[in-house]
Amino acid sequence: MRRSLLWVSVLCSYAAACSAQAGGHVIKVLPQYLDLKGRNSRTPSLYDRDAYQAHLREHPEECSGMRFCVEWKSKKPVWEPLRIRVEARGFAKGDVPKQLVLELPVKPTGWFGHWDFLTVTGEQYKEFGGLTAWRVTLWEGQQLLSEQKSFLW
Repeated sequence: MRRSLLWVSVLCSYAAACSAQAGGHVIKVLPQYLDLKGRNSRTPSLYDRDAYQAHLREHPEECSGMRFCVEWKSKKPVWEPLRIRVEARGFAKGDVPKQLVLELPVKPTGWFGHWDFLTVTGEQYKEFGGLTAWRVTLWEGQQLLSEQKSFLW
């Protein structure tokens, strides 16, 4: 009897801790270059995608933009609007590197992760130049829920 009561109290404590936890998490971020046709890969193969991304990094004249693929999840209830924010730093021209900020309002996903894509193309990408560092954050109103950043951030 005592053992079962102990297990019930442990499970209740765990459930309370999980429900009190902040409502979201950034799981994975994949910054990807886009070619002149807007593709990140020539075929659906992940190996080919990685090889093509290396090729695009070596040949920036073949790039038309950049896409940040962000996997994230959130648990309900959410009291204020959620948004994903990408902050990126480009190559330094002069003393200070170019900075870019992209934001996307998102809806709660529940228990499973969800992918969203933030893209920069055209003149904005040309002015920005190449990527040197990035940080992706998930916000609920003014509260920071989660972040991931590159090692150079």
